[in-house]
Amino acid sequence: MNVTFKKHKPNRIFQHVVDEIQAAILEGRLKPGDQLPSEMKLKDMFDTSRGTIREALRVLEQKGLIDIKIGVTGGAVVKKIDTRQITEGLNLLVQSQNVSFEQLVEFREAVEGIVAALAAERATPKDVRYLRKLMDEADKLLQEGSKHWTKLLEIDVKLHIAISEVAGNPVFVAVLRMVHENILDSFEWFDLGNSHVLEENFQDMAQLVEAIANGRATEARSLACYHVRRFHDYLKRGTMGN
Repeated sequence: MNVTFKKHKPNRIFQHVVDEIQAAILEGRLKPGDQLPSEMKLKDMFDTSRGTIREALRVLEQKGLIDIKIGVTGGAVVKKIDTRQITEGLNLLVQSQNVSFEQLVEFREAVEGIVAALAAERATPKDVRYLRKLMDEADKLLQEGSKHWTKLLEIDVKLHIAISEVAGNPVFVAVLRMVHENILDSFEWFDLGNSHVLEENFQDMAQLVEAIANGRATEARSLACYHVRRFHDYLKRGTMGN
């Protein structure tokens, strides 16, 4: 490994260690799978204490930049950066702000409409095949009746996240993963096992996937917004007893 680090300034030892290693990862000088030097070597490289190195490594682990493995062959290994850490942070932020049901609907209509339109503009044949594969899985479950409604909703979540990935913006992926896997999952779904509701939900998504597949961005945006409004109407009635 040819990575070198600058020695610290006396008044910012701990943060300097974090910043230097983080910069090396983000700039590609340290790549996923690379193992950092041992704590003792890092201590010498940064001319600081072993305790400072350990604290800095813990912060880097919390940021999702490294994994710390225990044992003889252990050490700090650089992770592949993905949206999971962003998703977790956004989830905590939303929960701490006590986002209302109506605010969630408003947010989803705006964001998912934009994402669907972008997906329609950017979808590749491979993307379309995957979206249609998910719809085929949902169709097979739907043919067996409403007993599989939880699995159908799981596929629905996969579809929404897949569409955000097709849109090609990792920020949208992080936000919608947070919404679908965390926020919506906290609601009670008991009113969504109705076969009529499941059929409507399936038809909404089928039309949306076809609009994306055929590059109809305006239609995709409209369908996504309509789907969000209708889904939340059923959800609200189910969770709030209306």
